[in-house]
Amino acid sequence: MTTLQKILGTELPLIQAPMAGIQVSAMAIAVSNAGGLGSLPCAMLSPEVMRSELAAIRAGTDKPYNVNFFCHTPPVPSTEREATWRAALAPYYAEYGIDAASIPTGPGRNPFSADVADLLAEFKPPVVSFHFGLPPVELLARVHGWGAKVLASATTVEEALWLEAHGADAVIAQGLEAGGHRGHFLSHDLTKQLGTFALLPQLVRALKVPVIAAGGIADANGVAAAMALGAAGVQVGTAYMLTPEATTSAIHRAALKSEAARHTALTNLFTGRPARGIVNRVMRELGPIGAAAPEFPLATSGIAPLRTKAEAQGSGDFSPLWSGQNATGCREVPAAEVTRALAEGFLHASR
Repeated sequence: MTTLQKILGTELPLIQAPMAGIQVSAMAIAVSNAGGLGSLPCAMLSPEVMRSELAAIRAGTDKPYNVNFFCHTPPVPSTEREATWRAALAPYYAEYGIDAASIPTGPGRNPFSADVADLLAEFKPPVVSFHFGLPPVELLARVHGWGAKVLASATTVEEALWLEAHGADAVIAQGLEAGGHRGHFLSHDLTKQLGTFALLPQLVRALKVPVIAAGGIADANGVAAAMALGAAGVQVGTAYMLTPEATTSAIHRAALKSEAARHTALTNLFTGRPARGIVNRVMRELGPIGAAAPEFPLATSGIAPLRTKAEAQGSGDFSPLWSGQNATGCREVPAAEVTRALAEGFLHASR
C-alpha cells in the first residue's frame, strides 16, 4: 500500500481527474466503486447543482471521493481588453449573424468561497482538490477541519514546494502533456512547465508529501512508468472521456476518436488561461495563445455564442475540445473497466 492509498483511503492509488463540462457524479461514483478516487469538478456548478451531485455521490457509493475547485483571483474587468477581444472575434460574429452588442460579459467559473465551504460542510467530502494554488488560510482550515485531505496541482518545483508549505497533503505533478487547464499559479511563463516524466522525479526529490503523476498517462504501462519514477499514485483524465459515464459531447467524442486528437496545443482562447485541447479552426486562425483574450475566466463569454452556433451545425470549430497529448487510452467502455485496466500498471510496478 502506498502512502497515497493511506491518505485517500482507497484501494488503488489512482485518481480520476476532475473534468469540468465533461463529467458529473456518474463518473465519480463508477471510479470510486471500482477502487480508485472518483472526482467531481465543481468550478462550473451552481450551488443547487453541486448539492444535487454531492447527494447523488453519497447515495451511489460509500467509498472515498474527491471534489475539485479553482482558486484563481477574479480579474478586474477591462472595457478596453474586452473590446479588443470582441474585435478579434468580429469576423466570426458576422459569419454567424451574431450581434456582438447582445453578448453579456461575466465570469464562467468562480473560485472556492466561504459559501461553497458552507455547502461542503454538510457533506464532508473526504478529499478536496484545488487548481491554481490553494484557497485562503481560513477556508483551507475549514476543509481540513472536517477531516478532508487536500490535493493541489503543481507545474513547477517552486509551486510544489509552495503547496507543501501551505497545507497540501499531496501534490499533483501536472505535466505539460495533460489535457485541460494548466494548474500554474506562481508564474504564467509556459516555458517553465515540464513534461510529466521530467517534472515527477524532481518533485519526488524535493517534497516530503506524496507526489501524484498526471499528464500523458493513458494505460497500464504509463502507470508503471510513473510509479517507477517515484510517484505515489497517478491521476488520469483523457482516458475516461469516451466512457458512457462521461458527458463528453458527440462533437468532442468524434474529435477524440479521429486523427485530429494527435495534434493538441495549449490555448487561452476559450477561457483566458492556457489549457490543452485538440487544435480546431479558431486555434489555427487566431493562434492558440492570443494576446487579445481577456484574463481567466472572462474570455469565455465572448466565444460562447460562436460555440453554440457552430455546434448547432455539427461543428467543433469554436469548442474547447480538451484532451491530453496521449488520447490512445480513450475507449468506449465503462469507467470501471478503464480503472481496472489502468490498475494493472500498479501490479507491473510492484514486480
